[in-house]
Amino acid sequence: MNRPNAWGLFIVAGLLLAPAHADEPYGRFQFDPSELEHWAFQPVRRVEPPAANDAAWVQNPIDAFVLAELESAGIGTAPPADRRTLLRRAYFDLIGLPPTPEEQQRFLNDASPRAFARLVDELLARPEYGERWGRHWLDVVRYAESNGYERDGAKPSVWRYRDWVIQAFNDDMPYDEFVRQQLAGDELEGSNAAMQIATTFLRLGPWDDEPADPVIDRYDQLDDIVGATSAVFMAQTVKCARCHDHKFEPFSQRDYSRLVAVFEPLRRPQDGRTDLDRVVGTAAEVAAYQAAVKSREERVAQLRVERDQCEFEIGRRLAAAGQLTSAPTGGGDAANSLPEQALSAFQIPPGERSEQQRKLIGEHRSKLRSMLRQHVTEQEKEKLEQLKRQMEAVEAESPPRLAKAYVWYEEGQQQPVTHVFRRGDPHVPLEEVSSGVPAILTDAPMPPATPTTVSTGRRRQLADWLTQPQHPLTARVMVNRVWQHHFGDGLVSSENDFGVMGDSPSHPELLDWLASEFVARGWSVKHLHRLMMLSNAYQMSSTGGSDALEKDPHGRLHSRFTPRRLEAEAIRDAVLSASGTLNHERGGPSVFPEISPAVLASQSRPGSGWSKSDAVQVARRSVYVFVKRTLPLPEFEVLDFPDTNGPCEQRQVSTVAPQALTLLNGAFMNEQARQFARRLLQASADSAGRIDLAYRLALARPATEAERAEVLAFLTKQAEQIRAEAGAAPPTDAAEQALAAFCLVLLNTNEFVYLR
Repeated sequence: MNRPNAWGLFIVAGLLLAPAHADEPYGRFQFDPSELEHWAFQPVRRVEPPAANDAAWVQNPIDAFVLAELESAGIGTAPPADRRTLLRRAYFDLIGLPPTPEEQQRFLNDASPRAFARLVDELLARPEYGERWGRHWLDVVRYAESNGYERDGAKPSVWRYRDWVIQAFNDDMPYDEFVRQQLAGDELEGSNAAMQIATTFLRLGPWDDEPADPVIDRYDQLDDIVGATSAVFMAQTVKCARCHDHKFEPFSQRDYSRLVAVFEPLRRPQDGRTDLDRVVGTAAEVAAYQAAVKSREERVAQLRVERDQCEFEIGRRLAAAGQLTSAPTGGGDAANSLPEQALSAFQIPPGERSEQQRKLIGEHRSKLRSMLRQHVTEQEKEKLEQLKRQMEAVEAESPPRLAKAYVWYEEGQQQPVTHVFRRGDPHVPLEEVSSGVPAILTDAPMPPATPTTVSTGRRRQLADWLTQPQHPLTARVMVNRVWQHHFGDGLVSSENDFGVMGDSPSHPELLDWLASEFVARGWSVKHLHRLMMLSNAYQMSSTGGSDALEKDPHGRLHSRFTPRRLEAEAIRDAVLSASGTLNHERGGPSVFPEISPAVLASQSRPGSGWSKSDAVQVARRSVYVFVKRTLPLPEFEVLDFPDTNGPCEQRQVSTVAPQALTLLNGAFMNEQARQFARRLLQASADSAGRIDLAYRLALARPATEAERAEVLAFLTKQAEQIRAEAGAAPPTDAAEQALAAFCLVLLNTNEFVYLR
């Protein structure tokens, strides 16, 4: 590769000999053809769908691409999934909840050829869709509501970003705008509170509130932003070039530093090392708010001056009359006296007191006022009471109500200087660099960013570059993420790494066709859902023939639907739905389910940062559960909740003993099983009806005859055992306890936690 070697700029002692100029030309021309030919750096090509032998199977272009690969490999397609399986699959894919018995029956009764298409449209229009797909996005952007590190303090108001993401998906916000607002919502024309809340993305990473080296900590924060931005929107590992040129990808340390320069103007709102949020709104709203706050502060200050002057005059009168004295040296009435220094300070007019004198008076103000009240005249008393009422009234005035958000800010148009650092050490700056993008992705350096009235405009420039329709990465990356959650894996299975060391696409032409379609249809994510879910590729069953299992063992060619376990949140929400306790309230501050004292005690600061919500709030959807970096909810952690310290491209799926112990013995599951049993008892008068309803609520299907007979036998035997173990005083609710035991088993079946 024809790039300058950063280390060639040094002599052995590490002294800079010839620093490169900040505006040194760079671009694709620096690279060898072999580096430029990597598939992800090529323009997106709109390829015509191939012709397939089995044309009748092709419902849309996706099927044509998939079937062509299968036919080339000599693999047949799996049969279509039955309607109940397809119904449950669609519900969990789009809204993360099971269909109710009524919804099941309505779909099964719809014999129209468009029944499934109508179902997809209905689910996309439901507010639960944003909650489901918003949670997928929160994985990618390293969302958490605390800072991490030892103290793991809370990030104030960060939940507003979660709600913004949910609403953006529900509104089908064009993805290019979705990207632009998260990177530069405060710099865009017409910026408002929602657009500024979107920039919380930049501040979601871990933050050390007591760093050993504040300078290094500052660049660790910028490193987090560069790493997240490049992984989330470009699926590139630019972050690896912080200390040296990337060892595998065509990114130099200078490329990395150019991206750092984009975010260098950002400042973190804080008071000392206390993390702060900021008021957000339109320029007019914020100006009105600041003016109201300033006016209130000025009026309060003026009233304090009047009060202090009034107290001074009363005190001077009392001192002259011998009623305000210094502390006696021996005996005397100490209750009506002040220390000599305090008394002297108090007899100086308020506007002439030194800082030390004001502090001294403040320390004795309570006693001073108590002494004054004993001797004031009625006129003086009324004056002080009037000032107090006026001050309280002004302090109670509320400025215009504006939201607060957990965002960075820029100090106007100030242009900070960014350097390349020797081995990434900010204490050893080398040459200057301008803000920019990786050289391999551009023909020439960007022109200087156009400042806004409140910022440098650098982030807006980056956002505009990323969302160009012809950008080779942005559309491909998002299309791949949507495919991943419908088919279990991306067309590129390394969803955050489209680089040389990442995986190659299984269907490159399909990926490009989808990316071009995505842009052509206004960057609509809901359009992608419809395309994918209405394809026969999506609607296949998970049963593959022997040839498919042999030739496509991992399902990369999509010869069948790949079964997959639901995520922790979907499992918890499905449990709440089955038990009938799910609270559908949306938005607002997060909730805190109960965590055992033993788990809370294991923290470095036991119990710190975990509140307690009431039972109704705890039953809200799992996307609204507080995400604490050092204390994930145990029911989530055991089911592979992502590491929130960095972007999570795909959750791991483990199978370990603690999962069974948690789902069978955990307090949450056992309580929900009891609630499930009570729901069944209230809904049906006979055991057979309860069993059938239980299967429909939990598994979206009726029980088979064999299952019904087996469960009836279990309920009888279990109730008898409960009574026998109780001895002389058998419980009156043995039948309910037996039913709860059955419900617990049903909620622990593979069929409940897996999608087929």
